[in-house]
Amino acid sequence: MTAVIAPVLTTGHIGLNVADLDRSVDFYRRGLGFEPLGTGANGEQRWAFLGRGGALVLTLWQQSSGEFSTSTPGLHHLSFQVDDVDTVRAVESALRDLDAEFFHDGVVAHGEGASSGGIFFADPDGIRLEVYAPAGAETAPAPAGSAPTCGFF
Repeated sequence: MTAVIAPVLTTGHIGLNVADLDRSVDFYRRGLGFEPLGTGANGEQRWAFLGRGGALVLTLWQQSSGEFSTSTPGLHHLSFQVDDVDTVRAVESALRDLDAEFFHDGVVAHGEGASSGGIFFADPDGIRLEVYAPAGAETAPAPAGSAPTCGFF
């Protein structure tokens, strides 16, 4: 019997298809604070590397049209963790300045009685995103009751 190798895996970076690279870079830079680490092009194909502190977090690939589909298998949502609810609210303010679409009004708890919570919104291509804090949302509403808020939006 062959032994199963169980490597310790961590998320490297996330790659997203976008319809308009410049629009998406602006959104992720101004709304979420990512810094551009590099861009490139090969004819019509364009890409941007975004990160924080020089570390790559997100790659954007301009190779799509239309909007994100929630009705086909694939990405459900992309979540970013911050240290505290005040930071979640600061991100929310920046996103409101960009007219982002929000799925709930303000910070919501991840479920009834949960201390973690955040904001749920879409990027310019309709990709569903979340910014949350692991604690501090105890008094925030849980719009889906006992169901995980991040699962049904």
